Amino acid sequence: MLPYVYRVTKYDPADRNEHGYYTGSEDTGSDHGSVEAAYLAAVAAFAEDSAVQYLAIREPLISVPVHFGLEPPIDGYGLAGHFAPDLTGFHDGAEVSLAAASELLRAMLRDNGAWCRLEMEGRFFVHVGWDQYVYVGSGRPCDRAVAHTHELGLFAERLDVSPYEASFDEEPGEQRPADDAFWARVAWCVATGEAGILEEGNVHNVSRWHRITQANLDAVRARLVPRARLTVWPDLSTDLDAERDAFPEEGLIELVREDEDGRITSVFADEDAYEELAALLDGARAAAVLPITVDERHPLFTAVLPDDDGVLRARWRTDPTPSDIRWAAIKALQRGQICSGIVMSIGEAEALVDLHGFEGVMTVPELPGQRAAQGLGEMVGVGEEVTVEIVEVDMVRERVAVCLKGNQDEPGCPGASV
Repeated sequence: MLPYVYRVTKYDPADRNEHGYYTGSEDTGSDHGSVEAAYLAAVAAFAEDSAVQYLAIREPLISVPVHFGLEPPIDGYGLAGHFAPDLTGFHDGAEVSLAAASELLRAMLRDNGAWCRLEMEGRFFVHVGWDQYVYVGSGRPCDRAVAHTHELGLFAERLDVSPYEASFDEEPGEQRPADDAFWARVAWCVATGEAGILEEGNVHNVSRWHRITQANLDAVRARLVPRARLTVWPDLSTDLDAERDAFPEEGLIELVREDEDGRITSVFADEDAYEELAALLDGARAAAVLPITVDERHPLFTAVLPDDDGVLRARWRTDPTPSDIRWAAIKALQRGQICSGIVMSIGEAEALVDLHGFEGVMTVPELPGQRAAQGLGEMVGVGEEVTVEIVEVDMVRERVAVCLKGNQDEPGCPGASV
């Protein structure tokens, strides 16, 4: 959090009531002329006072453009001519010149659809809010920029913090990085037929879809956008009639579809567009109908790409799956660690033990040697509290093998708090 934060606005602070709401007059003309130019000049003055040479794009998103009718609608979310149509270069952590940052600010001021935070970490930021409220933060006092802002006909008010400051401290759980261990698990799930599709979130609410195989996994990984959010899914279904039957009676859904050329795309629609959505299945190779709510969507697992040095700097998070929660619980386990847990089920060859957030698998060969000839059911019972030792942690299969400790009267164990 930077010490000098300002709200830059065309609205006079004197025209606010006791609740802080603006009560003064408002322009009815377009802001695309002198007012917009004043905003851009003011931000440039703050950047100069802060000794900024470039800015980084953070948490970019695309939304439905707002068209007020005063100017002609614009294609490309205001990014046309500055970024490629597929948004290459518009990603978290991308560094842009001050000139390019100014064009991004212009697109945000016009509500063209593109939005992001612009920052130089530890030194400067600029956030664009609703109705042309701009928030600037600096590590230095910016008296010259404040004075120049007033000369431009705008107002610079000192604040404690920007309301658009990124804060994810309240998000639950630990974010899984897409490191080598993650890709080893993806490869294993592909090899076993469990996984077949990778969703790449290159912008906050924009996705690209990839079919993943043992042959192309490395190539897909190499062309992912930096700091992308990744979601691994089961393969699409070739039973298109079953996917048509999966449409609910109402509600928003996502249809993921592979066309005859192998291109995978997705589209969102509610019950008013189900007929058009179902028509998209004609001629498709494969498809999947996905609910929108987190509780009803069932991806296999998720991650976020770290930077090239292995550090996870992207601040956005994915919605954790059961696999992500299990990964967070078992990644710090070590062989030989002692844990206590409750026997959940007993089969012919193995028993499952609830070890406070993850499952341990106990098999007959892993029992103490003098008892191996006995069945698991003779050794432990469902609901029984047991003390076990970690024998193996397999992060690829997310499997924790345990053995039963010989003395069940041993006190609690350090692993119980994992």
